[in-house]
Amino acid sequence: MRPRRSVLYMPGANARAMEKAKGLDCDSIIFDLEDAVAPDSKSIAREQVQQAIVGGGYAHRELIVRVNGLDTPWGLDDVAMAARLPLAGLLFPKLESAAQVANICQVVDAAGGSELPLWYMLETPVGILRAEAIASASDRLAVLVMGTSDLVKELRAQHTGSRQNIAYALQHCVLVARSLGVDILDGVHLDFRNLESFALACTQGVDMGFDGKTLIHPGQVELANAHFGPSLDDVEHARRVLEVWDAAQADGRGVVELDGQLIENLHAADAQRVILFADALAAR
Repeated sequence: MRPRRSVLYMPGANARAMEKAKGLDCDSIIFDLEDAVAPDSKSIAREQVQQAIVGGGYAHRELIVRVNGLDTPWGLDDVAMAARLPLAGLLFPKLESAAQVANICQVVDAAGGSELPLWYMLETPVGILRAEAIASASDRLAVLVMGTSDLVKELRAQHTGSRQNIAYALQHCVLVARSLGVDILDGVHLDFRNLESFALACTQGVDMGFDGKTLIHPGQVELANAHFGPSLDDVEHARRVLEVWDAAQADGRGVVELDGQLIENLHAADAQRVILFADALAAR
């Protein structure tokens, strides 16, 4: 169980921000060499990301590097730098085909990262439509990441509070992730100072089944953690569910009642996941 409630992008060109991230309560950090870095800053960003990761100090936080696409002038150098670092994964943008996945695996392996998990961004119409083929093209996939900003742009759509205009794309990708047993992260919320609209986006993400949310500002971390992680009441309820379920199983019963609700094996499985999640957070 790896909590990924809050996954914060850190611009690779901003050394001060990457240092500050060591004290933030986010679950994961994505050192960004792609969208957050201007073309003339790519080289210095790459150097600074390497120095930050090698320098350590990020404690329990999962570390990922988002590289530039292999079809850009910077992608190969990004992979060559990051493949041998102590990372939880490499994040590749704009995945659109299984052939692209095969090329990525080949390049990462050649750079010395044969054991490195891969994260894929789905952020174009083609990528969404081919999500299942992309996600199942390699057993190296660890996490799918929604790139909702690029998706809205590619669709010629608008950012809305309800996100109903991209709900099909989001839910389709959640289905793919669940069918393959991998985590999936909701896209960023651009209006980062509006915590009310951000909370609504988090609620939507939880309701759709996302494991966490990608973030662009430290001020979003606390709310993301609260929405995508179990509360104390959730944990207590899960323990009670498992207690009555274990007792029912010992008596040979397949269902049991708790507070007026029927508890079956699916409820016990959900409760077990809540406990594992809470234990994983406590172990840090």
